[in-house]
Amino acid sequence: METIFTVESAKIALEMGAPLLLAALGGIVSDKSGVLNLGTDGIMLMGAFFGFWGAYVSGSLWLGLLMAALIGGILGLLIAFFSVTIKADQVVTGVSVVILCGGISSYLFRMFSTAIPGSPTIEVFKDIKIPFLSDISIIGPIIFKNNILVFLGFILVLLIWVLFYRTSIGLAIRAVGENPLAADTLGVNVAKIRYGCVIFSCVMAGIAGAFLSLVRLGSFQYNMTGGRGWIAIAVVIFSGRDPFGVLLGSMLFGGIDALQLRLQARNVPIYPQFILMLPYIFTLLALLTVSKRRSSPKALTIPYSREEGV
Repeated sequence: METIFTVESAKIALEMGAPLLLAALGGIVSDKSGVLNLGTDGIMLMGAFFGFWGAYVSGSLWLGLLMAALIGGILGLLIAFFSVTIKADQVVTGVSVVILCGGISSYLFRMFSTAIPGSPTIEVFKDIKIPFLSDISIIGPIIFKNNILVFLGFILVLLIWVLFYRTSIGLAIRAVGENPLAADTLGVNVAKIRYGCVIFSCVMAGIAGAFLSLVRLGSFQYNMTGGRGWIAIAVVIFSGRDPFGVLLGSMLFGGIDALQLRLQARNVPIYPQFILMLPYIFTLLALLTVSKRRSSPKALTIPYSREEGV
């Protein structure tokens, strides 16, 4: 057990939880506005591909990250159009986007890999050491020696908490998610708020996907998200849509994911199929445990029409 639970394994757990953190932070913003974004896994897949492709073609990891965020924003605009403007069923819209993105990313990667001989790879984002803090025993190497996207996740936790509970924009977002009619009566543009929140959610999902290709692997693989987008949605529910709850939930789920990797590396005498199932089993158990105790915004998944007053 001492070889499994080490500083290194804790750092890996933090990295495994980072894409969940980024995607789930976007998810709670969308949920708070009343729009359920179930397209997260597909958008992460597109972000992973376009992040890798952009970095490979341009030679810049930052341009690759920008490409991932851009494709996420475009897909967010698509989801918002169907969910807010057309008022289509949000569950159907999200699942359709996942299927669409899975097919498109596979097709684009097949074309790209055919044109490039061998297995194309890129350099990944390197860890950044925060002076003095990274030298703290145990905590320093785990928290303060990490890549830029992990630090971005930490910063966004605080910023989104401030947005929700200390700004008028955050109050408008929560009002739209709870009672869009009352918010509209007070002059809040419901459609504008929901569009902005959905697009932000998808930008974050695109960046979360880019984490996998630009930080973890330095390449792209078919279905490389491995269902992490769905786990991110589970983190949103598990956290009660609170930014600090998302941080805790992401690290917890990331820790389970890191544990199964550690168990495989140590050849623990357990069926490998069961070890691979651990993150998903834990996700299911967590949802069954907390789902009845977590309240959702009252207008979540409910389209708003000014003419009908709902």
